[in-house]
Amino acid sequence: MSLAAALQSYLRTRSISRFIGRRSDFRAWQARRLEQWLRNDIHRVEAFRAFAGSTPTLEDIPLMEKSVLMADFSRYNVPRITNEQGWRAFEGDRRIGDLIAGASTGTSGNRGLFVISQAERFAWLGAILAKALPDFWRHRDRIAVLLPIDTPLYTSANRTRILTLRFFNTSAPLAEHRSDLLAFDPTVLIAPPRVLRQIAEMDMGMAPRRVFSCAEKLESFDRGLIETAFRVPLREIYMATEGLLAVTCAHGRLHLAEDCMHFDFEEKAGGLSVPIISDFSRRTQIMARYRLNDLVRLSSHACPCGSPLQVVDEIVGREDDIFYLGGDGERLVELTPDILRNAIVDSDRCILDFKLVQTGRNNLILHLPAAVPALVREMAHENLGLLLQRHMIARTDIQMTDLIPEPGKKLRRVTRQWRPSDGDPRRWS
Repeated sequence: MSLAAALQSYLRTRSISRFIGRRSDFRAWQARRLEQWLRNDIHRVEAFRAFAGSTPTLEDIPLMEKSVLMADFSRYNVPRITNEQGWRAFEGDRRIGDLIAGASTGTSGNRGLFVISQAERFAWLGAILAKALPDFWRHRDRIAVLLPIDTPLYTSANRTRILTLRFFNTSAPLAEHRSDLLAFDPTVLIAPPRVLRQIAEMDMGMAPRRVFSCAEKLESFDRGLIETAFRVPLREIYMATEGLLAVTCAHGRLHLAEDCMHFDFEEKAGGLSVPIISDFSRRTQIMARYRLNDLVRLSSHACPCGSPLQVVDEIVGREDDIFYLGGDGERLVELTPDILRNAIVDSDRCILDFKLVQTGRNNLILHLPAAVPALVREMAHENLGLLLQRHMIARTDIQMTDLIPEPGKKLRRVTRQWRPSDGDPRRWS
């Protein structure tokens, strides 16, 4: 049953990209799947019980966010798993009977739960294989996944007899995994860009046929170092508690998983968008009109691979890492992570790592590696200052300090620790 679900999902996912070439035809297929889900599935949870006996449109459903979901987790899943049951399972063997429970890494300080069935677990496996390793059946791949949190989702691959997957917990120093990684000799490597860089710098001599970045923002300077070290194109897997969101195709373009979920977008400044997802592939936990916390830049161009799925040019960062800096009077000025990031890395090509933190209304701390020369530090400081001036931001205190690696934590290079007071009557630029 489990492998049959994986194979069915694999074949369906492959066929959509290969045989539904026109965007309009794909959207018609997606609309039918979405309508079936809205009619047959969402009313099975308490939060959407009012829609029983009808077929609502997406516009009928109120927007929800993680805080709404986690206020009472039981209202959004069919078996009525409570917050307490979910966390107990997550801290144990990740299981509640035949169900799988998991959680996010909690980089925003607010972890989210998820619960899926065994069928959904293997459907996820089939979908990700179709997108990331469509030729897996030709190889006997050894897949190394390096992340801070394990889940039975990953070990599903071991049931295929063709794939062997090992999880390496990055909460421990990478040096502790060196001998095991070398012995395993992965043909596929999946890890955050920070970890991939560390592996590259350790010069282990591994030669995987595929390398995937995940879990953190991928910077262009990270990409260059990683691709040079492994001598293969670096691909991305965009995944979260909310599901599989996007995977890079063979042409190096990141495609949204619109064959698994419907995406709406809330437009933001600078041509960015916040995704709002409705996952019609899941029936145990209902994710309808769920607003993510990510900023993405959508592409207006089709991909040469021929897939009808929307292309994403860049995952820019988290919405709660937009900086709000004081301008004239009470005005607050909004600066997105990509603008701030570019001001720093464009200062000099030797800046291959950094961290910028907003700690107050007009207080920033720029962390640079100790090896960065004093002159380059001054240039980065000056570039940041010029950026703030161009946006008419009032005098800002920019402190400089050394970057201290935090191997057990998810890397966020642009982070806002300060927030305007709730109800603060300020004008926004």
